[in-house]
Amino acid sequence: MDANHYKAFTGKGRRRRHTQMSEINVTPFVDVMLVLLIVFMVTAPLLTVGVPLELPNSKAATVQGNDEPLVISVDGEGRLYLEDVEIELENLVPKLRAVTGAKQDQRIFVRGDTNVNYGRVLSVMGEIHNAGFNRVAMVSAGPGKTTTGANKDSNQ
Repeated sequence: MDANHYKAFTGKGRRRRHTQMSEINVTPFVDVMLVLLIVFMVTAPLLTVGVPLELPNSKAATVQGNDEPLVISVDGEGRLYLEDVEIELENLVPKLRAVTGAKQDQRIFVRGDTNVNYGRVLSVMGEIHNAGFNRVAMVSAGPGKTTTGANKDSNQ
């Protein structure tokens, strides 16, 4: 066959062009999707609240809800965190109002370390309640569980 091997002969000796194959090669697409899947599987656990706490145990049932709650954490030394950003108690309410758009029915979870002073956790909850937020819950480890890291699947 000559250099134009993409051309074919017709019955009368004339050459006609061979049409290109119109199939889509999905192999690169599948490769990219698998790489993205692996990346998301590795990074998803890192997206949880990053304040390491040892939560107290509780036999309470898990509270269900449709909206994503804001998480306020009090570590063992009494430092306060909104999500994973350290914040002072006097700045908590203005930040909550800014984040929620003053939406009073926003769910707020308070996570207190086992070793923190009980009064510190109550003062945080009091500030939140006095600001008008009424859906406040305390987070604990489940029955028989111990937590030393971030945990969003906790019981309230």
